[in-house]
Amino acid sequence: MTTKTLSPPTIDDVRAAARVIHGAVERTPTRHSDTLSRITGAEIHLKFENLQYTASFKERGALNKLLSLTEDQKKRGVAAMSAGNHAQGVAYHGGRLGIPVTIVMPEGTPFTKVKHTKDFGAHVVLEGATISESFAHATVIADAKGLTFVHPYDDPAVIAGQGTVALEMLADAEEPLDTLVVPIGGGGLISGMAVAAKALKPDIEVIGVQAMLYPSMYNLIKGQSLPMRGDTLAEGIAVKAPGRITSEGY
Repeated sequence: MTTKTLSPPTIDDVRAAARVIHGAVERTPTRHSDTLSRITGAEIHLKFENLQYTASFKERGALNKLLSLTEDQKKRGVAAMSAGNHAQGVAYHGGRLGIPVTIVMPEGTPFTKVKHTKDFGAHVVLEGATISESFAHATVIADAKGLTFVHPYDDPAVIAGQGTVALEMLADAEEPLDTLVVPIGGGGLISGMAVAAKALKPDIEVIGVQAMLYPSMYNLIKGQSLPMRGDTLAEGIAVKAPGRITSEGY
């Protein structure tokens, strides 16, 4: 795996991602929630990314990255590490495009997630007690076999793909949006959405939300050192360290 300096994506990159993934991922609806609006006293709209084929927005970034590869890179194949949604997004679109996919997952990954990833045609390797250990093993495999590593969040093409969520929300909401509330794990989704939203509507507020047990981006931005440990229902954002690209500027 070749390491090089990568720059954050721009609004043009997000727009380009929207064009290339069009038709291969769902343009999911943005709908007003009467219940949440009543509870919060605000007008709440939800983006239904659970309607993607693999039930996650992760498909967007994974597909944009796969489509950016050269023909030689596609032929050689890709490697990734993930405990679930990113793995399935890479596996599904890799299989659909005829790109060999190797996914390294932590040894404790639930059986159903492993099975779904395998069912999409990926070669799954269970290695490491944590995501960090799986990441290290995945990079070793990528280097040894000449595979392109598809990072779940610290990659400009992946970030740009995730940013297409904001393009659709701003275009489809029943009324103008003044705030976006976005979950943060490694930071790929909020980075892409912020790039797109701020370019189109500079006065929009973008708020990131983290699980209290894994405040990695909060620690970075606030200069804090709150502990990160334990089990959380929000396991998809239980990331101990944000990406280099996603944390630039802090």
